[in-house]
Amino acid sequence: MSKIKNIAVLTSGGDAPGMNAAIRAVVRTGIYYNLNVFGIRRGYDGMVSGDIISMDAKSVANIIQRGGTILKTARSDEFRTIEGRQKAYENLRKHEIDALVVIGGDGTFTGASKFIEEFDFPVMGLPGTIDNDLLGTDFTIGYDTAINTVVDAVDKIRDTAESHDRLFVIEVMGRDSGLIALRSGISTGAEAVLIPEIKVDYDAIMTRLDKTRKNKASRIIIVAEGDQEGGMVVADKIKESFPSYDVRLSILGHIQRGGSPTCMDRVLASRVGVGAVEGLIEGRRGEMVGLIHGEVKYTPFSKAIKHIDKIDDNLTRIVEILSL
Repeated sequence: MSKIKNIAVLTSGGDAPGMNAAIRAVVRTGIYYNLNVFGIRRGYDGMVSGDIISMDAKSVANIIQRGGTILKTARSDEFRTIEGRQKAYENLRKHEIDALVVIGGDGTFTGASKFIEEFDFPVMGLPGTIDNDLLGTDFTIGYDTAINTVVDAVDKIRDTAESHDRLFVIEVMGRDSGLIALRSGISTGAEAVLIPEIKVDYDAIMTRLDKTRKNKASRIIIVAEGDQEGGMVVADKIKESFPSYDVRLSILGHIQRGGSPTCMDRVLASRVGVGAVEGLIEGRRGEMVGLIHGEVKYTPFSKAIKHIDKIDDNLTRIVEILSL
């Protein structure tokens, strides 16, 4: 067992619904185990500049239902340098902080790994990203909320599409991962889903649209932003192949990051937040806390940050079968 007395928590990278629930879990678990807890504002940038505040149970009251992050988040060029990381370490020692919990994605964990290597400092990570592209957890914090936001938006768009016999190309987030597009595509009945992991077969898409054009009053094509060409190019190519179609493009953008987290994201964030603090107390470091088949699991940062580049073939097959 470690002799940790003071811990700190920060959020880094893109915000994700459920980050506040994770902060709350870390703070209250720390207090439960008689630890002093600090919050670091603006991620690693705040660690470098010394923007560190003391937190208590009241600090995290009434935040579990809020989107975004009360600790703010920012990217830090200075933390990428050895000089910046040295400043960050000195600021932690100035507050007598013994261990750190970081909430974010692969960039966050990459920075944490470097920090551990250079300063032999205990750090645990929580998977906070809407992309669900980390190994070591079935779902990441924010993913469930993001796909539900997409589903709600697409359902509303389909109402207009059907009323006007339109085809909508809808671009969703997912620069390196198509999981938001794929799951939301299945749940909204999309005719096609284009994702970065699979090369686009335009001939197959055009054939499918031609085959079904007499049977449907509306059509939805979902494109991940990281797809080879993006929503605008896809919309233009469909217009070229089907000049008679009324084709519209809708880019959902950052609404997918915001909003109140779902029950699933709140429970996930709470469970892994408790697991991170208990892991530090047990002497763990350099690991991400995730849920696999409903159980808390610890995965080394080096494995967690490897992107999932193999998509479940069953999901893509379901899209094709149900698009008839």
